[in-house]
Amino acid sequence: MRPILIDFGIDVPLLGRLDVPAYFAALALSFLVGLWMMRREAPKLGLDRERIFDLWIDLILWAVVGARVLHIIADGHFHDYVNLCVDNFKVAATEAKVAHCNASSECGWDYVCNLASHTCHPPRDCLAIFKVWRGGLAYYGGFIFAAVFGLHYARKHRMGRWVVADLAAPWIAFGLALTRVGCFFNGCCYGKVSHLPWAVRFPVGSSAWEAQRAAGLIPEGSPALPVHPTQIYLALLNFGMFLLLYFVVRRRKRLDGQVFAWLLICKGVLRSFVEIFRDDDRGVFFGWLSTSQILSVPLVACGIYLLLGGLRSGWLADPAPAQEGA
Repeated sequence: MRPILIDFGIDVPLLGRLDVPAYFAALALSFLVGLWMMRREAPKLGLDRERIFDLWIDLILWAVVGARVLHIIADGHFHDYVNLCVDNFKVAATEAKVAHCNASSECGWDYVCNLASHTCHPPRDCLAIFKVWRGGLAYYGGFIFAAVFGLHYARKHRMGRWVVADLAAPWIAFGLALTRVGCFFNGCCYGKVSHLPWAVRFPVGSSAWEAQRAAGLIPEGSPALPVHPTQIYLALLNFGMFLLLYFVVRRRKRLDGQVFAWLLICKGVLRSFVEIFRDDDRGVFFGWLSTSQILSVPLVACGIYLLLGGLRSGWLADPAPAQEGA
């Protein structure tokens, strides 16, 4: 576990500590790879590279906004962001290096110690809600916002919605594989307690350790119990999905949009499966159904609809390509 890849040791006004979080680095790399590959393949499909560049930049912005919105709404952290501005001692430091502190230096990172309760907390920060590079992004929110905008953009500029969607689909899957590696380094999205040979044990102060201590599974000061490496599960499954979409479905498709449709189906099914093994706080309904599993249902349904005739329906047809010089 290494949530911060590079720490420059500099405090920047308003932005806080200048560092490179592992998850943000993986996310940025996934965006760069996707942009490079889409621009590289665009001419083969009759698409303008500069238009693809503009589209991808806008997709990044909408993906980050959507992911942040869903995180705040569905993951139950709205009050945490309010308290970070009003009373930061009401927010627990989930990655503190110690459970009992006598000084802020013992907590690690930029956390502060509440000397009354001897507990670690994040520093007071009224701008925390905007600091997406420090984590707090929900994939489905980003995917839905970006997909809606991307399809609208492609139709508006007569690029061919489903041509663009198929071009992006494999690289979305590839990017998801990269970002899950970032999740592993960050220590988030951890799994349930497991004693399988490949189970992993996160260090003291990690989110998994804190959750197990709060649940009474381990005594104060004890190491964390081993858990399912759900981040690695998702990384491998998403990479497998990339291989399937790029090397199989893309080459055998009969209609534009089929690669994107299979992305919806595969992502919904695989994510719902791995959710069974996850144990982090991500919004749970009825005691067992997660937010991601609920959102997977309409996405899988949309994918099936597209494959079973939706792509041939008139209302989903693209307008005629824009004429040169029009």
